[in-house]
Amino acid sequence: MVAGNHSKMTEFILAGLTETPELQLPLFLFFLGVYVVTVVGNLSMITLIRLSSHLHTPMYYFLSSLSFIDLCYSTVITPKMLVSFVTEKNIISYPECMTQLYFFLFFIMSECHMLAVMAYDRYVAICKPLLYNLTVSYQVCSWLVVEVYMMGLIGATAHTGCMLRVVFCKDKIVNHYFYDLFPLPELFCSSTYINEVVILCFSIFNFLVPTLTILCSYVSIIASVLQIRSTEGRPKAFSTCSFHILAVTIFYGSAAFVYLQPSNVSSMDQGKVSSVFYTILVPMLNPLIYSLRNEAVKVALNKIIEKRLSCINEDF
Repeated sequence: MVAGNHSKMTEFILAGLTETPELQLPLFLFFLGVYVVTVVGNLSMITLIRLSSHLHTPMYYFLSSLSFIDLCYSTVITPKMLVSFVTEKNIISYPECMTQLYFFLFFIMSECHMLAVMAYDRYVAICKPLLYNLTVSYQVCSWLVVEVYMMGLIGATAHTGCMLRVVFCKDKIVNHYFYDLFPLPELFCSSTYINEVVILCFSIFNFLVPTLTILCSYVSIIASVLQIRSTEGRPKAFSTCSFHILAVTIFYGSAAFVYLQPSNVSSMDQGKVSSVFYTILVPMLNPLIYSLRNEAVKVALNKIIEKRLSCINEDF
């Protein structure tokens, strides 16, 4: 099966986001700007958390890991997408396809579990504050992050392994701007039963389980906050997790629209547009969502800037 795969398909052509010539340059400039903001925003968030001692808490430790994941999977997708806007044919070799698919799945599944871990962290902080330091200790944080990456590693290895056994013998044009799972079945001419079973099992584990964890955490948080008698306490409690709720809604909402709808030509085109949100826009939005209205991040940023300015003044 693998030999047939390599002999029949050595490269693919990524159709890209659109074939309309008038949109190529504007979209190239737009997504280039988005990618620059994504890289700068996530690197800035990681650096700020590392440099600011008062941000060395579990919440920001997880946020720094989320920024790293966003930076990586945006880098896996966006540069190749930009190529499709400036070339007539965006050709990608078979090994490049498998590599892109593997790392995309690794980071996207890691993001699902990281969002669930962050929801659990907010649940413990709000519902069990007296046990927070014990429940979410440094050792526990480290193990949770390792487990997040292990879930991504296992899922990506299983999916990519199944793809390696599939025979591609039809049109080599992939109706997408990257090598994703949902447009590929139309290129297969061998049995996909094992692939479908693996996708179903890992979808339940990597999407349903984190979703239920997030929902249960926030239901408990809302119930706990509503019991707070202080009118000042409720907005403060909600503000600590409102950013996370927004990020989760955008990520899971767009991903669900892509993967939970019937497969046809129109849904494929709609899926390409929807996948822009969770593959390209979410990595850009996350550092903005967690920093613009976060007082702790603003204070840390101001202190870093003041420290750097004072050092520059001393040099002069």
